[in-house]
Amino acid sequence: MKQFLDDHFLLLNPTAEALYQNYAKAMPIFDFHCHLNPAEIAGNKKYRNITEIWLGGDHYKWRAMRACGVEERYITGDAPDKEKFFKWAETIPQCIGNPLYHWAHQELKSFFGIDLLLSPATAEQIWNTANELLQTDEFTARSLIVRSNVTALCTTDDPADSLEHHLQIAREGTFPVKVLPAFRPDKSFNIDKAGFVEYIGKLGQAAGLKIQSLDHLLSALQQRLEFFHQVGCRVSDHALDPVVFADATADEVDAILRKALDGKATDESENQKFKTFILLFLGRQYARLGWVMQLHVGVIRNSRSRMLQELGPDTGFDAIADYTYGVALARFLDALDSSSELPKTVLYCLNPRDNEMLASLAGCFQEGGVVGKIQFGSGWWYNDQKDGMIRQMTALANVGLLSRFIGMLTDSRSFLSYTRHDYFRRILCNMIGEWVEAGEAPNDLDLLGKMVQDICYENARRYFGVELSGS
Repeated sequence: MKQFLDDHFLLLNPTAEALYQNYAKAMPIFDFHCHLNPAEIAGNKKYRNITEIWLGGDHYKWRAMRACGVEERYITGDAPDKEKFFKWAETIPQCIGNPLYHWAHQELKSFFGIDLLLSPATAEQIWNTANELLQTDEFTARSLIVRSNVTALCTTDDPADSLEHHLQIAREGTFPVKVLPAFRPDKSFNIDKAGFVEYIGKLGQAAGLKIQSLDHLLSALQQRLEFFHQVGCRVSDHALDPVVFADATADEVDAILRKALDGKATDESENQKFKTFILLFLGRQYARLGWVMQLHVGVIRNSRSRMLQELGPDTGFDAIADYTYGVALARFLDALDSSSELPKTVLYCLNPRDNEMLASLAGCFQEGGVVGKIQFGSGWWYNDQKDGMIRQMTALANVGLLSRFIGMLTDSRSFLSYTRHDYFRRILCNMIGEWVEAGEAPNDLDLLGKMVQDICYENARRYFGVELSGS
């Protein structure tokens, strides 16, 4: 019987252990998509207690607590931090079988050196030990990033953002990790969403112009793109729920935008035309700038309207969507490719049903001279667990090339979530190790070790084209 979370965790054969220990374990991290707060990095925040750093903003944990009947005041409400932590301690023993059980104990062990299983019986001791450590300089935001062996990270930033915190970090020049913005312009094309008109005003203000037409909007977006580029941005990010594609002329789209700015409702056909036009414009700009475009697809967002009104978005009420979007996505990629303006692109799906579809579609748009130009991205959100990662990598290996995969991202608001890279690396090594043990891959550790190191770090480092010290 194996011991829980020992050095051989998730490594079930000798080849897997050799690949992990000798090739994967010590590799750095290039975190090309996360939701860390750049203000906390700039200010090198020190956290008041484990509740703030561990439970604040983590809707994965919040969903588990709700499933255990915990009242909302102990989750996102005004209950004292210690009481919230103890409610989480009551919840975690019920999470066996959920990746939260692995992640929580990996984080306690890796960062705090705590081997105890979290439960009501151990909660007091863990609370005291963790909080004492959090007051030391080893647990500031910057220290946690450095301790995780991160060389670069990309936050998620609105086009109207001042990027003041990124500029501060760069200006200081003392932090060894690249902290770069990522361009997230969803609000600029979601014409059917509440607050669109107000956002367009905010975007115009950031760009120094009043947006009253399509030309104004495109000028504002281009101005912000150039600003982000100067600050080091090399990647965009989009949530497409769902993917749509509808041809339209500039005059049509201009009329649709003016209609919305006049406070009139637009219909679904108009919405699709507007979104398509703006996304194509953005895609062409990314190609011009040499950026990577990330497309996240397949979410039912804010499915519980009452809780959306009470708590706002991104609080744990999104689900996996089951809509069909392959044809629309193919048309979108093809429209950019037809004029040789398709940028490097990473495709992520939330519904694992779509794994093979995305992997095969990515293969249609690869290009000579660009290694792995179109990527099928890692298991995302509900899929960033053992089965989800294996499904995603198996689909990629079967339909494309696993060896060219850019690997894992953190996609988290927590500075403790970097242990998920170790989780991923163990799963990757075990999967390849199983192929070797079954005679499905050669027992050549030099060959396979390089493949593992490429997937863990090197492929992403090369793909995003960010200059790193020592690279």
